[in-house]
Order: sequence, then C-alpha cells, then structure tokens
Amino acid sequence: MEELLPNFLKNRASLTPDKEAIVYKNVSLTFQELYEKAYNTAGVLAAKGITKGDYVAFLVKNDLHTVIALLSLQLLGARAVLLNNRLTTNELQYQIKDSHSFFLIADHDFQAKAEALLYELPSLNVMFKGDLKNSPFKQPVVQETVNLADTCTIMYTSGTTGFPKGVIQTYGNHWWSAVGNVLNAGLTDKDVWLCTVPIFHISGYSILIRSLLYGMKIVLHDSFDEQKVLIDVLKEKITIISVVTAMLQKIEKAATTPFPDYFRYMLLGGGPASIDLISSCMEKGIPVYYSYGMTETSSQIVTLPPQDAARKIGSAGKPLFPAQLKILDDEGNELGADQAGEIVVFGPNVSKGYLNKGDHSPDGWFHTGDIGYKDAEGFLYVLDRRSDLIISGGENIYPAELESVISSITGVKEAGVVGMDDQKWGQVPAAFIVCEEGAELTESFVLDECKRKLASYKLPKEIRFIEALPRNASKKIVRKTLREWLK
Repeated sequence: MEELLPNFLKNRASLTPDKEAIVYKNVSLTFQELYEKAYNTAGVLAAKGITKGDYVAFLVKNDLHTVIALLSLQLLGARAVLLNNRLTTNELQYQIKDSHSFFLIADHDFQAKAEALLYELPSLNVMFKGDLKNSPFKQPVVQETVNLADTCTIMYTSGTTGFPKGVIQTYGNHWWSAVGNVLNAGLTDKDVWLCTVPIFHISGYSILIRSLLYGMKIVLHDSFDEQKVLIDVLKEKITIISVVTAMLQKIEKAATTPFPDYFRYMLLGGGPASIDLISSCMEKGIPVYYSYGMTETSSQIVTLPPQDAARKIGSAGKPLFPAQLKILDDEGNELGADQAGEIVVFGPNVSKGYLNKGDHSPDGWFHTGDIGYKDAEGFLYVLDRRSDLIISGGENIYPAELESVISSITGVKEAGVVGMDDQKWGQVPAAFIVCEEGAELTESFVLDECKRKLASYKLPKEIRFIEALPRNASKKIVRKTLREWLK
C-alpha cells in the first residue's frame, strides 16, 4: 500500500505561513514567501521541460536561490542529483551520465565547468541559477502529495574504491531521518538550526527537510567561518549547529565565553573527534551530541542521547528509535559486547540501494564497511573505516585512535594517519601533522607523547609535518591523498 503525505513545502506554508523559515545574509523569508518563490521557480523549470520523475543535476553553492530551486523540484516531483562542486569536470561528467540527468542547474561561479560539461555532453540542458528569475513561466503541476517510496534526491558516494555510486534517498528516507532526530533530541518552538555545511551533502540537505517538517527556522551560511558562527549564535539565537570535527575544533578555539543558555547542542558527525576536544567543549558550555551516519542512512542513524553525553563521552550513542544496529564478524555472525566487527544498520531512513545498481543487500541490512563495537549497555563506539584499517603484524590499528591521541598533544592542530607498506610487518602507521600557529614540534617529541598512551606497535613509524590536511567538501580527511604523498 502506498504511503502518502502532503507535499512538504506546501503543507508547511499552509500550517505556519507567517513563521520565519530561512535567513540568508540580510534576507529573511517566511514559509509562505518561500513557497511562493519555489512555486515561481517550478513554473520556470516546467517551461524548460522539467517534469515529474526527471533527474536534474545541481552544481551549486550554499545560498537562498539554491534552496528555492531544490524545493521547486519537490513541488514538481523531479529528482535532484546533488553534485559535489569540488569535483573535476571528468568526475562530474561521470555522475551526470550515470544518473541520466538531462538538465543541469549551475551557479555562475562554476560556469567554466558547466561549459566544459556541455562540450562533452551536447544534449545536456544547462541553465544558470541566476538567470531563472528572468526566464519564461509555465503553470507548474504541483504534486499535492508525496509518495514516501518516491526518489527525492541522489547523492554520490565519495568513491574511495571504484567509481562513485548514486545513493537513492526517498521522501520516506528523509521523513524518517527527521523523525528519528526529533525523537532523540526533542524540539522546541524556539529552535533555530544553523546550516554552514554544504547543501549538496546529506548533512546540509537534511537540515532543509527538517525545517519543513518541524516548522523550524534555519540560518544559512554560504561557507563555514567560525567567527560568523559565533556572531549568528547571538544575533539569530541559534540553538543547533551541524558540524564535523574540523569545524568544531575552530569553534571551540574561537569561543572565549560560554555559549548562551538557549543554545541546545552541536550535532557532530563526519568522523571521530578526540575526547579532549569534546571535554574542552563541555568546559566551555558547548554541548556536543556525537552522531554516526552517512549518505546511505540519510544523515544520522546513531546519536548519543543528551542525558548520556557526559557519561558516555567518546561513544556515538544508540540507534535512533526507528533504526536497528548490530556488529558482525567476517563470517556474518553477530558479536557480543566489546567485540569489534563491522557495523550493520537497518531502518526506514536507510537507502534501499544505488541508482542503476539495485538494492545494496537482499535483506535490507546495510553493511557500512565501518568497524566498531557496542558496550554492555548497547552504546556504539566507532573505531574506523574498514578500508582505512591498518593491519600490522596481524594486529589491527585504527587510524582514528592515533589521530585522537596525536591531536591531543599540545601544539598539534590536527593529524591524519594512514597505513604505509612495510616488508616486515605488512603495514605500519604514518602520521601527517598540522601544528598550531607558532608551535615548533619535533618528531621525537610527538613520539614520546604517543608512547605514553599507545602500545608500541601502534606508534607512527613515519611523521611528516604539513601545512594542511587534504579534506573533501564535507571536511573529511582524504586519506587517499595522504597515501599518494607517502609514495
């Protein structure tokens, strides 16, 4: 039986038309105003031939027009293919062809890439976002209801092995992700969510969905700047911010006074953070809820409950109410408490599969490829990506553990660890370190500090000091680049 809900944006505009929906720089829109602008854009896109079910690629940055264009697709029932704007033309071309996108909405900032794509794909209908408001209008056919099984968005995985895969995210995936979050963290009528992460990433797009479903104001930044974050926390009375570790480090360092009482939490995702960092945030009155999720789970699927944030520091928490989680060994057997294995998840927010590649598993359980364990109380601890695991002389070494230890050393700003080939041990750890401004660290000093907290086989066998770690658009360390630097 089909599960139908009212169109998210149209229904929200009907329920709370005059409530502030979004703030971008000096522009503020109510939900009714947001709907009207999305409706007009839907009419422009309809005049260009976009109809229900079409795949429309987006090569955009964070701004108000991007939000409006994305929401207009929800009105039409078209599907947004969200492209990482940092990719090369060849990488973008692959994803456009793989998704059968015949339309591309681009920012003028990416005109050179768009023109190069058009040269390679002459049938691609390229339109620049800034030109849409002056284009012909056709009465759009607005989807009054959404089928929760219908595809809403396609987001490509990073493709660390082989070609990237387009993750299918349905309206139901996004709906249950939002429901799971609010059941875990609650909601108040004063909640304001700051979006300073890319909208083309699941962490950013999920905030847009939650705004519609919760009737919650969001404040949108075009890029991350810790000083702007601190200003808007006070100016816009921000209560929630989505961050990754690199962002949280900068906010914690820049914050000289405790956060206001109305601020509820930082939602931390995108990889592990050191216990020292989270503890320092707590000392500064910055609540941090560590979470675990990915594109395939439509944002978080595990989050540390607020009441356990201090007691279980370092844990990702428990599965959100609609979700399930288990730890499996290499033979597929479920493991007990404190036994490390692959993290496998299930739930209505989990993608059913990849575009043009079928379901990801026969039983609906998604094998994440991540390594972790549950403690006796069922709290998840994420150790690392299976693909990043370093096996040295038969011992498992998790880069995230080393990075946490090294990052806690005075004078270290951040660290990245990868495996390095070794004739005797198979692999040994190699560390790349970025120092704090003015700090002058030596390899011997770092090793001495590591020896106090790590077993000898875990110690980095090579240390390189660099100016900055390579990161992707979602601020995750690109370990592939670090491995290339080793060579």
